[in-house]
Amino acid sequence: MNLSERDLLHNWHPYTQHKTAQFHPAIVKGKDALLWDETGKEYIDAIASWWVNPFGHSNPIIADAIYQQLTTLEHVLFGGFTHDKAVYLSEKLMEILPSNQKKVFYSDNGSTAVEVAIKGALQYFYNKGKKKTKIIAFEDAFHGDTFGAMAASGITFYTEAFRGSLLEVVRVPIPTIGYEDKAIAILEQLVLSGEYAAFIFEPLVLGAAGMIMYEPAILDKMIAICNANDVFTIADEVMTGFGKTGKTFATDYLVNKPDIMCLSKALTGGTIPMAITTFTQEVFDGFYDDDVNKALFHGHTFTANPTGCAAALASIGLLQTNDMQANIQRINQLHLAFQLKIKVHPKVKTTRVLGVIFALEVITNGEESYYGTMRNKLYTFFIENGIILRPVGNIVYILPPYVITAKQLEKVYQTIEKAIEIV
Repeated sequence: MNLSERDLLHNWHPYTQHKTAQFHPAIVKGKDALLWDETGKEYIDAIASWWVNPFGHSNPIIADAIYQQLTTLEHVLFGGFTHDKAVYLSEKLMEILPSNQKKVFYSDNGSTAVEVAIKGALQYFYNKGKKKTKIIAFEDAFHGDTFGAMAASGITFYTEAFRGSLLEVVRVPIPTIGYEDKAIAILEQLVLSGEYAAFIFEPLVLGAAGMIMYEPAILDKMIAICNANDVFTIADEVMTGFGKTGKTFATDYLVNKPDIMCLSKALTGGTIPMAITTFTQEVFDGFYDDDVNKALFHGHTFTANPTGCAAALASIGLLQTNDMQANIQRINQLHLAFQLKIKVHPKVKTTRVLGVIFALEVITNGEESYYGTMRNKLYTFFIENGIILRPVGNIVYILPPYVITAKQLEKVYQTIEKAIEIV
């Protein structure tokens, strides 16, 4: 039996109905934007392995930082102790985050970063003796799979089985062109009730919804409304953070900054699971008290893992190099050129580009379901042609490693052109 066959004996894969699941290639090696399976077949990783790997697979700079840390201090508990890499990383984050962010809370993945953010917002008001127990979120949002993050998410088939067990969340429309006024009006009505602790959002791009994009100006207005009504704002930058939108963070496009930010995915360059939730001084001060019961009682065994912190420091260092910033701009320009070409295709309904993110919507005959026939047909075509892309229903998106070559990206574009002809 090969690895793919042995895998099916015991492994339960995420977001997978195993009775109908297709073949899982067994990847054995990666370098830069490429992966190879056990048969030697080569794949272009055009989504940076779920958006985590902007600096390429097997990056030697990050690998060396991890090796050096493993041979010095692999882990120490963060409850009651600290270490140099956690201190250095918090200081580095203060240099690149919006200036209102002052405190760093470490966890282990994007969902738990959101969980910490939601718990922080809710408990802040509890500590103050205020009854604010609800959250505001966008329709079709996705914030993760733990219970608080799942409650904030709006893609129903992810949450349907748990509907009666979730935190109360009320939704506003995504403020895309034509829906701005409606989104503002609903948000204004909700915050006036005084029942809401926070408004959580994916800034400028809703990833799992199909790379739906909206403008910074409207988000600035929404944050201002929350600021004026004692509602915290939570920017979920798990996907958008660390260069994806063309700036270090999507919130760098904004005038008004969020109170809380969630970071993960590209944080460690796709190497070690780690997440961060950052807070303003105001939020932190809501827990700073002689009463121990007002502390934030949340933690993870591997909180602020030194090896993960070392990987994150190396990753941020790579992001800040001139070469990597030039790569981001290069990919953006290639995306824009492809957009000009493909948007006139008779089977293409819409296209959108922001930073290294490209998305197109294929015209359908009503079959647009998330894991439907069209999506599966497209996915299989891409895999057969050595391209790793995961369409969201009828939306095909590219979010590549920043080190992808122009030749590799051209092959991705050409394969997409061929794919939309077969559906």
